Amino acid sequence: MRVLQLLPELKLGGVERGTVDLSEHLTKLGHKSAVVSAGGGLVEQLSNHGAKHFSLPIAKKNFLALKQFKNLRNIYQEFHPDIIHVRSRFPAWINALALRGLSASKPIIISTFHGLYSKPFYSKSMAYADDIIAISKTVQDYIFSNYDVDHSRVHLIYRGCDVEEFNTSSPSKSWSDSWYKEFPQTGNKILLTLPGRITGWKGIEDFLKLFSQLDQAKYHGLIPGPVNGNKKRYFQSLLALVKKYNLESAITFCGARADISNIYKISDIVFNLSSKPEPFGRTIIEAAACGTHVMGWNRGGVKESIGMINPLGLIDFGDTDALANQIPYLLQSEPPLSIPSIFTKERLVEETIKVYESAIQRER
Repeated sequence: MRVLQLLPELKLGGVERGTVDLSEHLTKLGHKSAVVSAGGGLVEQLSNHGAKHFSLPIAKKNFLALKQFKNLRNIYQEFHPDIIHVRSRFPAWINALALRGLSASKPIIISTFHGLYSKPFYSKSMAYADDIIAISKTVQDYIFSNYDVDHSRVHLIYRGCDVEEFNTSSPSKSWSDSWYKEFPQTGNKILLTLPGRITGWKGIEDFLKLFSQLDQAKYHGLIPGPVNGNKKRYFQSLLALVKKYNLESAITFCGARADISNIYKISDIVFNLSSKPEPFGRTIIEAAACGTHVMGWNRGGVKESIGMINPLGLIDFGDTDALANQIPYLLQSEPPLSIPSIFTKERLVEETIKVYESAIQRER
């Protein structure tokens, strides 16, 4: 089987990591794997496991990128994929144009809905596929409600966590020493963590409101995540809110961190408080795989994952009073020892390959 995955870039991110994980598994099974993207830090990993990367400037949504359909068609004619797996809306449009002039027999198209895409015309490209993968039941239900698709060809496959990277082993002494030297204010505190980049819909305001209701002598809040250039003004508004709530000694913005698994491990609870329903919420299963309690709003993909890990962590959307009241009860319960197998990387790649094989068998 020859599989080509198509996405904007191969920078660090959940979609990108999943693409590389699947590619590695395909090559281990003896299949041919290729990825088309504008490049990024994960390209080297493709080469390391024997996959091919075709570089194409399709990351920016503009007319010049759309014109790349001819070059994409040439890639298809060189690689001869049996399966083309599209993972983003704009590349899916380029793919649709490339297929129009393909002289060879057309490959099977698989798309993965990684989000709750809007209904307008632009998003329809993800529905132009022979089979569709939904990353949660929330996303699957959204597809059924908003797109005219054959329900039998929409497959629920949850995102997968790498349990080798996210595990219950303790951080090394050298890491711990370094952490508490950098952040001494976090020592001897119950650590509550809200991971994610600094942006308006991640629920940081609710997290700060929560802390204004807690005993700051007992609790400390961690917010690990990057502040992109276009979010600096928003970040300043958060700092002003910290000051308003008198939380200067209770909240630490950690910036971008490469050691997020260790931060999960030293945390007592990891939160997802997004202001709009999450299609999945990867940080929840990563934290639970590290043996850490998880909490979040009772909706979207977060409801599904926390519901299977420990329903005590689910709170009605926006109710920070209930969130504050529930924290002591959650901390008294047993932390997760593992995550359900449906949330593992191994299950993700196995189920995806089953979709490929079934589609090929059906076409034959």
